[in-house]
Amino acid sequence: MTTRPDITLLIVDDSEVVRAGLRALLSNEPDLHIIDQAGTVADAVEKCGQLKPQVALLDIRLPDGSGLDACRQILRRSPDTRVLVLTSVIDDRLVDDAIRAGAHGYLLKEIDGRALVTAIRDVAAGKSILDPAVTARVLQLVRTGGSPRDNLTQLSLQEKRVLALIAEGCTNKEVAVKLSLSEKTVKNYLSTVFEKLHVSRRAEAAAIYAQQSKPLP
Repeated sequence: MTTRPDITLLIVDDSEVVRAGLRALLSNEPDLHIIDQAGTVADAVEKCGQLKPQVALLDIRLPDGSGLDACRQILRRSPDTRVLVLTSVIDDRLVDDAIRAGAHGYLLKEIDGRALVTAIRDVAAGKSILDPAVTARVLQLVRTGGSPRDNLTQLSLQEKRVLALIAEGCTNKEVAVKLSLSEKTVKNYLSTVFEKLHVSRRAEAAAIYAQQSKPLP
């Protein structure tokens, strides 16, 4: 039996009841270790800076500011921390803002426990996660807010192959293995893809791919 690598977690939510519920749920998983919890932006940023959790489970609505501000500050203080937004809020602007703030995932609180655990593990492993309902919103943003410069026809065949795997949720390492490339080469391809599509986040590029792509040869 393969042992899962341990994942350290910080839970950030203004509701004590929600924090307690998440702690009870996630504590049943031997590889998930909740190292602390926070109920405000200030507390979340401070604890992430001190404890450097692998994943910060972050609500958007906090009493002293936006969770998106917390996301930006957390990533400045602890750049290796992966931020997974878990909220009841679904709004076109907020989804877009969360991606631009650097969030590595966006889930709705309606998600079931097993799916949440899987999402935490995937985000910790380097993948980007979007709730299916959120994905639809991102695709709509692309459809209504994209411009001709966001066209996949600008990409080479190999760049499209790399982007296709990223859209499937693969990490750079997994893409490298599948395409027999080095991780550095994959990173270089992604930098070029981001520049051509005028995006800065994997989720944005993946959304453009999902909306415009056709089967690759």
